[in-house]
Amino acid sequence: MLKSVDKEFFREKIINEDFLEAMQRNMMPVNELMTYYRCAIMEVETKFNVLDAELSLQYDRNPIESIKVRLKSTDGIIRKLKRKGFPISLESIEKNINDVAGVRVICSFPEDIYMLADCLLNQDDIKLIEKKDYIKNPKKSGYRSLHLIIEVPIFLKNEKRRMKVEVQLRTIAMDFWASLEHKLRYKKNINPEEAEIIGKELLECSEISASLDKRMEEIRNRIDKRLK
Repeated sequence: MLKSVDKEFFREKIINEDFLEAMQRNMMPVNELMTYYRCAIMEVETKFNVLDAELSLQYDRNPIESIKVRLKSTDGIIRKLKRKGFPISLESIEKNINDVAGVRVICSFPEDIYMLADCLLNQDDIKLIEKKDYIKNPKKSGYRSLHLIIEVPIFLKNEKRRMKVEVQLRTIAMDFWASLEHKLRYKKNINPEEAEIIGKELLECSEISASLDKRMEEIRNRIDKRLK
């Protein structure tokens, strides 16, 4: 007899394969949908590049250090739908999954995060769906970032569609911490006691990095005042 874990593995594998086969058999336009999400990513990335160029003229510096983009894999989408108990269909993806398309903006200072977010949300073609401020209200782990779920229009050959994009804005320090925290926290073969100790140390590092962000911003503000 198969172990319960093996049964679950094969059951999920069959569900995933059945879904992919159904898309091919019924010509469900999954590639078309993912292309729409790619277009939405390009739209949002362009908006931030334009804002960075304009604000660099006003402030004599670039508020954006870098922009990272990503498109969630089909397997990742299916797993998330099943985990949340949503139907596995293209309609369900558009309705229930907000982070298929992702844009991460790395900023120089915390003030830049809110300035860029306000500039983006003030554009008349952007609709805010959800906002989570993990900078003012960090997660228990110490994670800090500003998350926005927005809708942005994409203009196709014969139609205009509105697509959801998850935007994350964070400083260099926040991004550095989040990247290393993910790698360290989910290392294999760490027992619960070690995990708790590591969690406390990571939280302390998060507070140190937040303090560093604040001090660097204060130094910049003092320099700006002297130059005026």
